[in-house]
Formats: sequence, C-alpha cells, structure tokens
Amino acid sequence: MINIRNATFRQLQVFEAIAKNASFTNAAEELHLTQPTLSMQMKKLTDIVGMPLYNQIGKQIYLTEIGHELLDTCHKVFSTLMDFQMKVADIKGVKKGNLKLAGVTTAEYFAPRILGAFCKKYPGINVALEVSNRQRILERLEHNLDDIYIVGQAPTGPNIYSIPFLENPMVILAPLTHPLARQKNIPIEALAQENFIMREPGCGTFLSMDKLNKEQHFSFRSTMALGSNEAIKQAVIGELGISLLSLYALTHEINSGELVVLDVEGFPIKDQWYLCYPEGKELSIVAQVFFEYMLSEGRDLTLQSLA
Repeated sequence: MINIRNATFRQLQVFEAIAKNASFTNAAEELHLTQPTLSMQMKKLTDIVGMPLYNQIGKQIYLTEIGHELLDTCHKVFSTLMDFQMKVADIKGVKKGNLKLAGVTTAEYFAPRILGAFCKKYPGINVALEVSNRQRILERLEHNLDDIYIVGQAPTGPNIYSIPFLENPMVILAPLTHPLARQKNIPIEALAQENFIMREPGCGTFLSMDKLNKEQHFSFRSTMALGSNEAIKQAVIGELGISLLSLYALTHEINSGELVVLDVEGFPIKDQWYLCYPEGKELSIVAQVFFEYMLSEGRDLTLQSLA
C-alpha cells in the first residue's frame, strides 16, 4: 500500500522541477542542487510510490502514467499551500504572494505597463508573465498552469470562464507610401486587389479576419502568412502588402511614421480583450486582486497605451 504521506515536500518539489524541465540537469540548475542529490530524492520518492515515475531516454525525461498523476497532485498541493500563505498574508492586511499570468503575443504591447503599475501598488506580489501564441496559451489554460489568461477572441470551450475587459480595435495597416494612405472613407472593395499579409491560422488576428470575411462577404487576396506581429509589421514597412493587426501593436510604428492606418469603411473592428480562467476555479487572493485591478485601473492604463 502506498503511503504518500512519507514523501517530503522537498521530494515533491524536486519531482515537479524534473517533470517541468524534462531534464535532471536543468532541474538541478533551477533548484541549485547537484544531480546526485536529485537522483537520490527521486529514488526515495519512487520507492514510496512503488511504481516508476518516469523513463529516461538519453538526457530526456518522460513521465509515466503514474508520473503524470503525481504531477497533477503536486500542482494541487503547491496551489493549496500557496493559497494558505496568501490567506495568512491577507488576514495580516498584506497583499503578498505569487501571481502567474499568461497572454497572447499582442498582450506584450500593453501588459508590461499594467504590471508595472500593479507591482508598484502591491510590492509584495511577485508576477510572472508567459507570452506565447494563442494555441499555446489555450493549452496552458486547459491544464490550469497559470492564474489568469489574457486573450483576444474569447475561448469557446464549455469549461472556461471569460469576461471582456477592454475593446481591441483591429485596423488595416499599410506603408506610409501607400496610394490610399491619405484617402478617407475607403470602401473595403478597394482593397480587393491588394497583397494581404495574414497571421497564421488559429491566432486571434486570423479569427478576426475570418469573422470579417464572413460578415462582409468579402475575401482579401492572401499572399503570405507570417507567425508574429513583428514579422507582419516589417513586411508591411517593406511594402510587401497590407495587413490587419490590433491597434495596440502599432503605436510605435504609427508615431514614428513607418506605418499608417488606412481609413477603411467599417474599421476599426471592435474586438475585445478577455480575462479567462477555468470554470469553477477558485482564484487565489492575489489573483482576485489582479482580476479586480484589471477591470478598473488596469483598463484605464491600457487605454493610455494607445495615447
């Protein structure tokens, strides 16, 4: 019979670090321990469980089925202890603890401004922000790896709670030398023959474009697809075509005169930014503080980033 109560907290920390890094070497660096120490801790933990927790092929670690189950248990244990720590801090009147956020790539254009002000207001809260493409962020959301998620285009899954907190204006961008750059009220049909640079399928910008095509019964002539906002901006600056991006991603280039927003009828498209987390999840005190902050002060700071 397994008596997991004999496992130490340190052993669970070591196992979680190895599982996260898929490597003894990287886990040892993260925990500032030697690899022999990690191996010893894992041998003891494996003996307690009575079943292999991982397979090692070369230097790569692959969790077994029971290893995945133990990793889920570790996450729950660490989360519960963190909640306890934050509740104690809250009772003492101190907002203190760790906050893990994840957001799609366009969020990097405004999230740092919000987090800077948030950390000044709550200096006891340590914030980590993971920025990645939409697919990766939705995977993290599915596995509940973070406290709160910032996305454009609300996820459609039945087990996700999402709330809009800010408009996300989507605009047509072009190089400053474009023939339509100074025209007003451009009909969308005037863009039919333009070379149009798309984001990759599945991202929020692509979904916005797909929605636009269906509503307007109009299709842009796609000439290439690029995997990042920065790549698209550079391609447009290089006069390879026009594109659609969030206005939040363009403030620097507009102010510097490298890009222009075309005055197209029906634009900007008013999409939304959403705060999300798994349905039924009880937010930690620190996450609740951030959630409320985003719906009040954070919203105003985000709008200022367009100024």
